[in-house]
Amino acid sequence: MGSSTFWIIVAFALYLLMMVIIGAVYAKKNKNAEDYFLGGRQLNGFVAALSAQASDMSGWLLMGLPGSVYALGTGQAWIAIGLFIGTVCNWLFISGRLRRYTIRANNSLTLPMYFENRFHDKKRVLLSVSSITIVVFFLVYTASALAAGGKLFHSVFGLDYEAALTIGAVVILAYTYMGGFLAVCTTDFIQGNLMLVGLLIVPLIAWGIIGGENVAAVLELSNAPGGAAGFLSLVNDGTGRYRVVDIVSQLAWGLGYCGMPHILVRFMAVKDEKELRKSKGIAIGWVALSLVFAVIIGVIGRAYLYPEILSGGAEENVFIQMIMKLFTEDIKAPVIGGIFLCGILAAIMSTADSQLLVSASSMAEDLFKGILKKDADDRTVLRVSRITVLVIAVLAYLIALDPDSSIMGLVSNAWAGLGAAFGPAVLMSLYWRKTNLQGAVAGIAAGALTVIIWDYIPFVSGNTLGEATGLYSLAAGFAISLLAITLVSLCTPAPGEEMLREFDDVKRGR
Repeated sequence: MGSSTFWIIVAFALYLLMMVIIGAVYAKKNKNAEDYFLGGRQLNGFVAALSAQASDMSGWLLMGLPGSVYALGTGQAWIAIGLFIGTVCNWLFISGRLRRYTIRANNSLTLPMYFENRFHDKKRVLLSVSSITIVVFFLVYTASALAAGGKLFHSVFGLDYEAALTIGAVVILAYTYMGGFLAVCTTDFIQGNLMLVGLLIVPLIAWGIIGGENVAAVLELSNAPGGAAGFLSLVNDGTGRYRVVDIVSQLAWGLGYCGMPHILVRFMAVKDEKELRKSKGIAIGWVALSLVFAVIIGVIGRAYLYPEILSGGAEENVFIQMIMKLFTEDIKAPVIGGIFLCGILAAIMSTADSQLLVSASSMAEDLFKGILKKDADDRTVLRVSRITVLVIAVLAYLIALDPDSSIMGLVSNAWAGLGAAFGPAVLMSLYWRKTNLQGAVAGIAAGALTVIIWDYIPFVSGNTLGEATGLYSLAAGFAISLLAITLVSLCTPAPGEEMLREFDDVKRGR
């Protein structure tokens, strides 16, 4: 083992140990289900902002997006533009009203519980449909994070992919299982800072080593798709000019934000409106910097790593390879390199832990206590939630065992499913007074089913609708879900007086 590898291992070991210790510390603070799932609604603004955005971006930010830009060019930045717009709208229009409504709607602890209380669903249809939808799509989402962790350990240490996958899964499982929401948010806060520092510093140092004036020339030498000019153009996708549908599809990623349970739960947990206002600026600034520099990593990485050209799925390792080369060959500071590699691990862990916790809350609080055993005490709910964390982690691990699985592909499918199912329902529940129970059920079901049909059923000459049209399933699912909510709500009995009174109270800030 070389000295560089030794110091990188030391950095990883200390970082992973710190995460587990945080989980153990917060395990003692969980007295009831509200503590475990929402931290007693005591989250401060700084932690809420960085936790929400760190749990959102995942390994996709440091591996999937830079890899896509590295392979195809800056035209892939339309996804980042869409996500930025979605982030801004989510914090400005969803966060405050959702926090008020979840408190007004019988102190709802989870998104499915909010839907049930918001629409006075006595038969618990919404609770069941939304909880199952969360568990199904979060399985795929969590698998994408675990796969990213496996690829990180495999690329850095040369470990067998399955062994690498196992290490990452065990650590994430440990602190989520023990510490619950506060442990997850605290680790996400640390991880969000670490991710941002790595994103800012690494490409700037690499750019300085190459020389800014040389980047275009090196891109030409690397056979960048479309040459340097095409590679740096927002209207090229690596094989030709973008069609309108391609740009619309990438911008549509932003629609997913208002339907992501692991992000929305941060809004619900913030201490008060003052802290929430503080969170908005921090979160929007963080995501703007992160997305811009993730795209820059893809561009600078192609020039900096030349004459090595990553291909065959290895493009998603561009940031890893940049850090390894920078801090073991050019600067020779392996400990610092290890810390920045921990930033990639942080991105992976900050999403996987949140998804495990939200899945656990859906199973334990919504399905188990809400439907199967209504008289279950908090201790029993906590025990069931921890068992659920374990089961979900194992199933996601099995999905992620395929070393050829694409991080970008897994995230794309899960993001579309959750965004199309819940985004329109959340939006309409907060802003359209006439939305009723039947409309909400129809919208969630229509959105989820549209994504599944669009992406997986070959309707058109052996191709799926997504392949035939080129339109991202989230855009189609979101539109159909909105339409279903509107039409069904108008064609069925109007909401009752009590439901309308609650809506008006929240609208007026009460």
